[in-house]
Amino acid sequence: MLNRVDLSNWLQNSLIFQGLAAEQLIPLAQIAQLQTFEKDETIFHQGSEATGFFIVQTGRVKVFQTASNGKERILHLLKICDYFAEVPAFDGKAFPASAIALEYTELIFFPRLVFLELLHQYPAIAINMLTSLAHHSRKLAQMVEDLSFKEVPQRLAAYLLDLSDRANGDQVIHLDVTKTQLASILGTISATLSRAFLHLSDDGLIAIHGSQVKLLDRDRLKDISK
Repeated sequence: MLNRVDLSNWLQNSLIFQGLAAEQLIPLAQIAQLQTFEKDETIFHQGSEATGFFIVQTGRVKVFQTASNGKERILHLLKICDYFAEVPAFDGKAFPASAIALEYTELIFFPRLVFLELLHQYPAIAINMLTSLAHHSRKLAQMVEDLSFKEVPQRLAAYLLDLSDRANGDQVIHLDVTKTQLASILGTISATLSRAFLHLSDDGLIAIHGSQVKLLDRDRLKDISK
């Protein structure tokens, strides 16, 4: 694990702590704990007690909900510097979803009660976190809107554009999830997702080579994604 000084600097890379002064990051680093998980190991179960929240230091995490019929709905696929489970860490309610490591993963864990005590000492940290919570709230609202009003090709176009934006606008992107996982993220099934890929490909908007997707017409993809 990073030493406390290096960790306090590293924490600035996560949106939840961006903009905090060095003297505010140091006490955060002091209460942080390293947790490691092997591939497919459960981090927490849906409905279990929320003991704190996490930031991904290395590896990848899948956050998902499971319906009573066993059907899985992927909510988030998280990478380095992404954070999760911050809402139940605040309200003290159970985890609303489950989380597993998709590969060997190291997480920075902030215990709930100790973290809340820290917020009383450093209210500026709490104020800063409101921005990140608002950001997550907007993303959730957008997800609900997309699932309610957009067809699968629209959702797929938006997803591919987002991947490209996160890769600094690269024209060629790599899908780092399986087609089954991507279908779950987009709220559909694999067969419908395959038809959506074929639709965008036949229209000359993308070219597909295995897990590699080349965006051939960003402007039209943007039009479709709206």
